[in-house]
Amino acid sequence: MYAVIRAGGKQYRVAPGDVIQVEKLGTGTDGQVEFPVLAVSSEEGRVAQESDARVVGHVVEHGRGPKLVVFHYKRKKQYKKLRGHRQGYTAVRIVEIAAGGQSFKAPELPKEEAKPKKVKEVEAKAPAAEAKPAKATAKKKTAAPKKAAKKSSGKKR
Repeated sequence: MYAVIRAGGKQYRVAPGDVIQVEKLGTGTDGQVEFPVLAVSSEEGRVAQESDARVVGHVVEHGRGPKLVVFHYKRKKQYKKLRGHRQGYTAVRIVEIAAGGQSFKAPELPKEEAKPKKVKEVEAKAPAAEAKPAKATAKKKTAAPKKAAKKSSGKKR
């Protein structure tokens, strides 16, 4: 099942479990966002516009998109203006699509467990005498001998 929703002046085709990036949204109630539904498709493949349909999403993150360069230029007038822009977005995971008495929910994501801190074990380190000796046979690099400058046979003027 999928639905067509409107968010930020654009339309998106979503299914339960999809993550979409929409224009920056407010946080909503406890991270839950409900979208206006334009159309809903059932499993038989028919598309219908239902007034009681609803799509619920959960805010995953807020961020900013890639930088866009806005460059204004007028030839022969010495006019150049360079500006940059980064559009804010909200990533939303579609949790539920409900229409016609049916409700389709996304599978639950496994919760990330906190990694246990590593316990540093005190190990007996080898004495400094057993450490690998530095290479004593390393030769010092010297510069190549300079070539003598050629004398010009031309006359001075």
